Amino acid sequence: MMALYACLMAQAWNLLGGYGGQFSFGHALFFGTGAYVQAIAQLQGGMNPWLALPLGVGAAALVGVFVGALSFRYGLRGSYFALVTLAFAEVFRILALSVPFTGAGVGLMVPLKEGAANMQFADRRGFVWIALGLVTIALLATAWLRHSRFGARLQAVRDNEDAARAIGVDPFRVKLGAIALSGALMGAAGALYVQVFQYIDPGIAYGPHTSVEALVAAIVGGLGTLWGPVLGALALHLLADFTRSLFGALPGINMVIYGAVLVAIVMFAPRGILGLGQSVRSLWSRPRVAEPPQEVLRG
Repeated sequence: MMALYACLMAQAWNLLGGYGGQFSFGHALFFGTGAYVQAIAQLQGGMNPWLALPLGVGAAALVGVFVGALSFRYGLRGSYFALVTLAFAEVFRILALSVPFTGAGVGLMVPLKEGAANMQFADRRGFVWIALGLVTIALLATAWLRHSRFGARLQAVRDNEDAARAIGVDPFRVKLGAIALSGALMGAAGALYVQVFQYIDPGIAYGPHTSVEALVAAIVGGLGTLWGPVLGALALHLLADFTRSLFGALPGINMVIYGAVLVAIVMFAPRGILGLGQSVRSLWSRPRVAEPPQEVLRG
């Protein structure tokens, strides 16, 4: 279940960072928004969790549109856009610590109501199926993006924004659509987190760990690919389990490992694990040059 949850976040980040070229350091902004809307809708609105889920997804998409409109309108890109998203995540974290309807620093505890109608199951297999369904939706959205006109425009903006504008593409609208779609999927991950663990606080919702996990998995697996983020998330999840068994509950060890893996991938395999595999396969299948006959060599 947690591996699928990591795949969903990585695929959400990949839509904006991999296909759009807009690297975000604050994707926890959308995760936390989806999580809090899911919890608040149930606690204060008395809403059924199944109905609250699309509400959380929509709220995260709207926050994406808001951040994108402010950022892209003024031409922020690259490191400037990354820092703006990080700043927004921190602003939302401070707001969640201050206002009463988010539970302030205490957080929100979602009451347990048994039954599939309340998105609670006898065991974890029910959540596994929900996570698998959300990952499938993310993969289908990515596959559509790869072969649609919108996806072609988005990749054109990623490769050369000025050239894309010269052939009639509106970079502002294209990037706005990408951040809304990415934010919606990240918000779905946040809403799922609340239903699984039934608790959320500002540190979990808007903390840097979520953003780091999403971007590192996408980069490690392979940016701008369909299966790269899935592969990266699974690899990092297995690595995290292995380090926990080795070092126990040493605080922050997974972040240290993530950082080391990211540095290694950037230095030695910039196309990620998937790109490295493709390079090895193409090298192996490359036809060998036939040796000239001995008569030619003697001549």
